Amino acid sequence: MITDLIAAERRELAVVLDKLSPAQWEAPSLCAGWTVRHVVAHLTMPFRYPAPRFVLELARAGGRFQRMSDKVARRDAAMPTAALIAAVRDNAGHRWKPPGGGYAGALTHDVIHTLDITSPLGIEHQFPAESLRTVLDSVTSPPARKHFGVDVTGTELRAADLDWSYGSGTPLLGRAQDLALLLTGRRVPGGALSGAGAGRGDARR
Repeated sequence: MITDLIAAERRELAVVLDKLSPAQWEAPSLCAGWTVRHVVAHLTMPFRYPAPRFVLELARAGGRFQRMSDKVARRDAAMPTAALIAAVRDNAGHRWKPPGGGYAGALTHDVIHTLDITSPLGIEHQFPAESLRTVLDSVTSPPARKHFGVDVTGTELRAADLDWSYGSGTPLLGRAQDLALLLTGRRVPGGALSGAGAGRGDARR
């Protein structure tokens, strides 16, 4: 079940976070302007904020979610490190779903933000193939393509580590998690993509 994958990913992330040094907590993530600490504060916001408080925070931000999200992440990043880790670990079974995204959206949210943390720190984090396939299917859906604004027209994306492909045209190969970074507008590690279309990924490195 996808809820089992979500729970397992949150537990694994808690283990990763528990091993980070103070310097790594303050290191830049793949989210522009956010450190690792900011990402964890954002990732756990749905667990820590009941619906009425979420609505209040959104109203205070003039109804602009991105503005509210940034404000909350920067404010809540001041929480003790142990409390942030506990918010991930203790909510492994939390049934939060992003509006319109379902559990696939929740898993995608967790996996992408885990990569926001582990990729720039050079931490090799293993994801189940089923999780990565779900994430790739999610981020190539029409709503996600529109949201992230990454143009892969004329490119065939192929995962090198699982049976998954998307699109047609010039081939671009890479690990599923690196393709997920590309499709969500994140920086892809240098040399992670190959094939005739590899130049498309260079702009995101």
